[in-house]
Amino acid sequence: MYDILPSFIGGLPGGMELAVILLLAILLFGANKLPALARSSGQAIGEFKRGRAELEAELRDAATGDDD
Repeated sequence: MYDILPSFIGGLPGGMELAVILLLAILLFGANKLPALARSSGQAIGEFKRGRAELEAELRDAATGDDD
């Protein structure tokens, strides 16, 4: 069966795309600030995941009627 959506939709970027993204990041932020930017992005993603897990737990408890 023919896939209607092109393969690049929803896919991960390949080697050349990652190289272009890295080059643009270096040009925009400078090589010295990239580690700090990556660290803060990682922390933000971690906070988002923790918040999502807490919200899912609260919704699950509300749906089952658990009152702790």
